[in-house]
Amino acid sequence: MADPFDIDTRPGLPAALRTLVAEFPRPGWEAHPNFGGLVRFWLDRHLTFRRLTALLDTDTRALIDRSLDPRQFAARLSRFGGMLVGDLHGHHQIEDFQYFPLLARLEPGIARGFAMLETDHHALDTRLAAFTGAANAVLRPAVDGAGDAALREGGAAFAGELGALDALLDRHLEDEEDLVVPVILRHGEGRLG
Repeated sequence: MADPFDIDTRPGLPAALRTLVAEFPRPGWEAHPNFGGLVRFWLDRHLTFRRLTALLDTDTRALIDRSLDPRQFAARLSRFGGMLVGDLHGHHQIEDFQYFPLLARLEPGIARGFAMLETDHHALDTRLAAFTGAANAVLRPAVDGAGDAALREGGAAFAGELGALDALLDRHLEDEEDLVVPVILRHGEGRLG
């Protein structure tokens, strides 16, 4: 039987953790009086991560189908891939050491959910390391001057790592939003300061 808390196998937020999102469903979030700057910022960061993975996917497909110059791909992958990895690591550190402990204290009934999200971060760290390795492997021909053909050949392998990261990241971000936002809506941002 699959562990309902394991990011690799869970299809969504486990039922035991859905109590607050049932009380504060997504369609009503923006209309709630406690939907303020912190929630907007949090959701915006998540949107940025989703946009970066989508951009990298589009670029990788364009590299493979020869509609993007390999040198342009290399420059974009270096820039946007580095941004994704660095920003995710920073975001996760703030959550693990600052926000998740505070949110768990505010809602002890779903504290296991914040522990689950922290465990997700460890799984994502492993996936980010694989992503970085694959990105470096696809970029190596550009650095070594091996030519466009070698860079294109690495695109398919990189696409697989990007897809694996995107799937894990999407599951995590959605579940995190369903835990974090309802707690903030219930208690307000002032309780997190």
